[in-house]
Amino acid sequence: MAKASSRAPLLPLLPVLLLAWAWEADAALRVASYYGDHMVLQKEPSRAVIWGYKDADANATVTVTISNNQSTLKKHTAEVEEKSKIWRVLLSPMAQGGPYNIEIQQAYKKGISNVTLKDVYFGDVWLCSGQSNMEMTVSQIFNATEELKNASDFPLVRVFAAAHVESVEELQDLAGIQLNWSIPKAEILGHGDFSYFSAVCWLFGRYLFEKLNYPIGLIESSWGGTPIETWSSKKALQDCGLSKRSENARSSELISGPKESSILWNAMIRPLVNMTIHGVIWYQGEANTVMNMDLYNCTFPALIDDWRKTFHEGSQRQTQRYFPFGFVQLCTEHQLHPDDTFSVIRWHQTADFGFVPNKKMPNTFMAVTIDLGDENSPYGSIHPRDKQSVAYRLYLGALALAYAEKSTVFQGPYPQNIQVDVLHKNITVTYEESILLRNLDNKTFEVCCFSMETCKWNPVTMSSASSHTVILRNVICPNTTVGLRYAWNEWPCQYRLCPLYNTQELPAPPFVLFSLNNPEWTVV
Repeated sequence: MAKASSRAPLLPLLPVLLLAWAWEADAALRVASYYGDHMVLQKEPSRAVIWGYKDADANATVTVTISNNQSTLKKHTAEVEEKSKIWRVLLSPMAQGGPYNIEIQQAYKKGISNVTLKDVYFGDVWLCSGQSNMEMTVSQIFNATEELKNASDFPLVRVFAAAHVESVEELQDLAGIQLNWSIPKAEILGHGDFSYFSAVCWLFGRYLFEKLNYPIGLIESSWGGTPIETWSSKKALQDCGLSKRSENARSSELISGPKESSILWNAMIRPLVNMTIHGVIWYQGEANTVMNMDLYNCTFPALIDDWRKTFHEGSQRQTQRYFPFGFVQLCTEHQLHPDDTFSVIRWHQTADFGFVPNKKMPNTFMAVTIDLGDENSPYGSIHPRDKQSVAYRLYLGALALAYAEKSTVFQGPYPQNIQVDVLHKNITVTYEESILLRNLDNKTFEVCCFSMETCKWNPVTMSSASSHTVILRNVICPNTTVGLRYAWNEWPCQYRLCPLYNTQELPAPPFVLFSLNNPEWTVV
């Protein structure tokens, strides 16, 4: 059973266009809900999938024809699942470009019925999902007026948004749509607060288009105030020891949307898996600072792997098995009296490696945002307005991993070696790449002094740095120093003023490292 959202009280009610998803068995020819005029389908070398529903007549045949204004290019006969009356076509590989018309024709004893999809392009299709920071529209971000004014300059970046719908069972098709495939313009990208269309998704797609110069299709399926459990299949949650009723949520306004396990996977992601996509970007995690936080280092990698497997199988193996998956490492919420929940989630977002890709999270990329705190945001400091920087950092990761530009740097500096000098009470942190020191914030690095079987964290002084090293002086416990951490604070620095960046001006990600069994840790 599916139901449309009534929107959480913290976010405004959105107009939702509900589809008649429970059609009768003998309904006429139609395509699945997320195909339509102006759409972008996945280009070669993958093959795009189109599917829909046919007449109940068992003898009816369905053909799919791709044409341009001059001639017919490709003609396909659909495979039909007679039991469910679903037809499905795996299109021939198509080069980037368009526009094309795609005609679906059903021939049966009663005659012929047609559906024509117009102004269709082939390019790369990206899915954008998460909670309210993914939902924020262009009208809510910095420089909104200029961004909205320029939207119509990118007619080949096409956008689509799923509606808020919950379901306790997996749905075959979307039960609701907020925004049908559309050519971008100001009123679409700035429709309303936390409505359509996602600023991060739009800017990410726009940056890609400016670089690649071919069509980009963007599908938004997100819901504010939702934990990862809602977006995970039952199998993915079981892999992490979570059953349907094992939620462990503290009362908090951070969970303002649904929280029941799999309820959004069933209604807002599972219906999309039959479509061929190029990759996913994800902006979520705030809600899990108050729900199953300690399991996020399992639930997030499990979601990624499960989505990859299900999209691969659902698209007839046309979506890559390990398609690129990008995510935003969380920014901040409280500047005063913070705890370490955001720090823990940031670490768990990397499966406790501190960087991506890693062996638990292959082919992933991350946008570090700890330096984008926005205490004056009218939407609350948990919703920073600098979404341009967020999207651009995701874009760099996509270039490096999804588009094989190996020379593109997409993450800030991460420690290569830590050396504790017991005699001089110093610690030298060495980085493989060149670093830029923005400020000498003496609260950003902390050491763990092991005493009485406990670990006490103390700040240390950053007194100097070379192009590849940071020296921490006056370590009060050099003989018992067993841990080092950086930016382990909910609000680690002011806007764009964290201590460490690389030469591409990307902030160093937070980390926590211990000496035990760590080959990169030496004592002299």
